[in-house]
Amino acid sequence: MPAQVQAADGELPVDGSFSVGVAGSNARLRRSVERFLSGLRRQLAMPPQNMKVVDPSQAILVVREGHASKDLPELGENESYTLAISSTRAQLDAQTTIGAMHGLQTFLQLVRTTPHGFAVPAMVIHDEPRFPWRGLMIDVSRHFMPVDVLKRNLDGMAALKLNVFHWHLSDDQGFRVESRKLPGLQKMGSDGLYYTQDEVRDLISYAADRGIRVVPEFDMPGHTTAWFVGYPELASGPGPYSIERKWGIFDPAMDPSEDQTYKFLDRFIGEMAKLFPDKYFHVGGDEVNGKQWEANPTIQTFMREHQLRSHQELQAYFSRRVQELVHKHGKIMIGWDEIASPDLPKDVVLQSWHEENPPAANARQGFRTLLSTGYYLDLMWPAAQHYAVDPMTGGAGLSAEEQQRILGGEACMWSEYVSPENVDSRIWPRMAAIAERFWSPPNVADLASMYARLDRISDRLVWLGLTHQSSYAPMLCRIAGNDDIKALRVLADVAEPVKDYTREELAAVPATSLDPLDRPVDAVRPESASARRFAQIVDAFVSNHAESGNDAEIKQWLTRWRNNSGELQGDGQQSFLMHEVVPLSQSLSALGAIGLQALDYLEQGTRPPDAWKANQLARIVQAEKPQAQLLLPISPSIKKLVEAAAPAAAPPAN
Repeated sequence: MPAQVQAADGELPVDGSFSVGVAGSNARLRRSVERFLSGLRRQLAMPPQNMKVVDPSQAILVVREGHASKDLPELGENESYTLAISSTRAQLDAQTTIGAMHGLQTFLQLVRTTPHGFAVPAMVIHDEPRFPWRGLMIDVSRHFMPVDVLKRNLDGMAALKLNVFHWHLSDDQGFRVESRKLPGLQKMGSDGLYYTQDEVRDLISYAADRGIRVVPEFDMPGHTTAWFVGYPELASGPGPYSIERKWGIFDPAMDPSEDQTYKFLDRFIGEMAKLFPDKYFHVGGDEVNGKQWEANPTIQTFMREHQLRSHQELQAYFSRRVQELVHKHGKIMIGWDEIASPDLPKDVVLQSWHEENPPAANARQGFRTLLSTGYYLDLMWPAAQHYAVDPMTGGAGLSAEEQQRILGGEACMWSEYVSPENVDSRIWPRMAAIAERFWSPPNVADLASMYARLDRISDRLVWLGLTHQSSYAPMLCRIAGNDDIKALRVLADVAEPVKDYTREELAAVPATSLDPLDRPVDAVRPESASARRFAQIVDAFVSNHAESGNDAEIKQWLTRWRNNSGELQGDGQQSFLMHEVVPLSQSLSALGAIGLQALDYLEQGTRPPDAWKANQLARIVQAEKPQAQLLLPISPSIKKLVEAAAPAAAPPAN
């Protein structure tokens, strides 16, 4: 939602004669307009000969910028714009090229199908972002993501006015960028899956053309096993080392006591600082358990000589040394909140991912800060849960200067359980809800409005080439072993992956980076739209079932679920990938039957036997348990039907 919207009468037709005029000769803005028109043609199925760039005096949409933005986006640029639409013309005014880009995206979002053709409603929008740093982090270390996957996600980011791509390039499971000065990093630590420097430059240019900064992250001193495969002398333990295949926190860490460590990092940071032009450079710094440091006598001696009393203080020493190197090469250091210490320079940016270290607390200590707590997309939370998180939470009492230190936030797509095939479905469309939290005023918080608009933007993102919808059916076909996926899809549509880190806890055998991601839990979407719709109609029915008119739709859903298990069991004999969801299908069938019984009692106006309610609630509890690392989120709605059919007895009158 824009900052300010004033509705007007009428609508502007968008047809084959639609044209855009660009005031000025800025090549970057003209490329943005060409992409805008290309996207509009694709969205409306218009031939390429239609919808052209013309002289502004003849254009239907005129785009004006105050001055051209720099070729590379920077933190704090003016991103505001004004979009005025009447029934005959539209004008987009912005101070900068990036502001104009945002206004073009808003225009695309406004295009509607009407009885008379495609059109945009007349209105005046004055808009600007709430936070200057609105990011998405994608981890390419645990599972490598090819350049085309990243580019299509950059297109999605641009559509939602996100402006920072945080590229997590190294971890225990892989070092993913070419170093020409230290080639052992990618040659030994990547399985051959890494980005060449030419590919990096190309991606940075692609992002910059869309108003997106690229901030690299090279995690240190922990999460560095892949570094040590080629350069074991950096480590605090003797090795030998190999690329880590499992997930978790591992003991290997760089040796903070050796000057050669910092000489190595000086060469490395110097090279990467030239490759990545953004002013900010992320050094990680998270999850160092200190075990290698404690087991190394030389490091223990070093700690005593430098009066370092814990491995946290040793890491603070390391972080200060690394900050000096980052500063030497003209960059500003970012790190996860573990790097914080009282004597760390205040220009360092802290990225908060622990609840006990909120941005407000960092801001009070004088640090600029970002929020990622609550925005971990890999935890499979529903959009509403992410939407409720705000970078300013806990900021009451902050001075104006302290509030300015809260730069914004970043969503995080950690890649333990994502591949190029399903990564889009783990990011989109939920990322759009987070993008709105970063952009829109804080009072924009209505969940019904958010979800209605989320469904629309999800469909629009498909036109950009994102695969969050299109990958679903092919993955289900692989699981079923054929293209008859009707029964499997009924189940998959109302299932969700387990939340938080439960998938690892439930695994019979620890997962590895070499395991195929071909199971139902890999195909099922993080949030079930069907379960959300069912919850809405059940809530309306339970609150006033006499007038809701939803009983027929509820019965249709419940009947489909009750009957689906028999159909799926037959399919389950044909594919080994189906075997694990047969019990889940049986649970869905049981929930459908329970709901139908409750609905019958409600429609007949009769009370069930005394033991019925307790028996059904016990069956629901069983169905709520994870199976095949999946959940059935319809169970709370089934419980509401049972409670409505057998309400608690009223207390006796005095």
